[in-house]
Amino acid sequence: MGFLGDGALRYVTPFVFALSGAWLFHVLDLPLPWLIGPIAACLAAALMGFKMRAIAPVNAAMRTILGVAVGATFTPAILSLMVDMWVTLLLIPVMICCVAAVGVPYFQKLWGYDFATSYYSAMPGGLQDMLVFGEEAGGNPRTLSLIHATRILVIVTALPFLLQSFWSADLSTPPGAPLTSIAPGQLTVMLICAALGWYLANLVGLFGASILGPMIFAGAAAVTEVLIVRPPAEAIWAAQFFIGMTVGVKYSGITLDEVRHDLAAGLGYCVVLLLITFVFVEIVYIAGLAPGREALLAFAPGGQAEMAVLALIVGADMAFVIAHHVFRIIVIIIGAPLFARFFGASRCD
Repeated sequence: MGFLGDGALRYVTPFVFALSGAWLFHVLDLPLPWLIGPIAACLAAALMGFKMRAIAPVNAAMRTILGVAVGATFTPAILSLMVDMWVTLLLIPVMICCVAAVGVPYFQKLWGYDFATSYYSAMPGGLQDMLVFGEEAGGNPRTLSLIHATRILVIVTALPFLLQSFWSADLSTPPGAPLTSIAPGQLTVMLICAALGWYLANLVGLFGASILGPMIFAGAAAVTEVLIVRPPAEAIWAAQFFIGMTVGVKYSGITLDEVRHDLAAGLGYCVVLLLITFVFVEIVYIAGLAPGREALLAFAPGGQAEMAVLALIVGADMAFVIAHHVFRIIVIIIGAPLFARFFGASRCD
């Protein structure tokens, strides 16, 4: 067994691969080395048969950095502009209905999944939420996990190239100021917002507590000008690293049959999702409701944390992007179980 037991080795392995992936992406000058490098390396490790596990509390703690970073952008000027978002926000439920209308038959008819697995595979909600809802409804949790991990992987990997191709986005810009340039008092405020926001959000059962709790506290601190800077670049890079590693680790234990079936189904569905996304982005852009870059980041059905990272790096309107993703998750969490029961029952009549 060696110096490390088999259990401990499962936690160490993803770190080794993730660091190697980040280094390789950096050397090759590929976009977002601290995010996409760990995803790619851990996926490769999983396909080679390495067993990996993530340290959940550490991953959640890293997400609090993004919560603070997003909240710190909520200045009074930004908040006053949020009133104008209602039109594009109303398009979110419409897009979710379109996704469900296409996605459920795609998984059920083309890939032979049962209704519960098909429905919750199609919903572009949070991975953990869709696993819980899907399993309670009788769906296959392993299939759901692989399909949603694939959705996040493909969206996060594809968007940087799209942002560079169409908007010449500079993905090499540091996402924040260096640690040494930020006053200790500001760092203390960030730590308080992160820890207290996460704790209280968990206490009340808020979904996405590790991001939304710190975001709310940091937003309040930013509006009152107690917090006037974002977290340092080093902290945001660390958050990217752990988020990327977490996505890659989801593939641990994947079998050849799952690659041929579940992974292939997930990849095909990503094409469907991207096409639907482009339609809504084009509607928003042509109607003059938002710039194309912000519309793409706001409507892309990736993970909330991953989209926050991309928005931070390219300097997008954080309030616009995050508001749409939070609203998408709220609509899915509240509406998906209710609609699934109604839709599933109507199909049985």
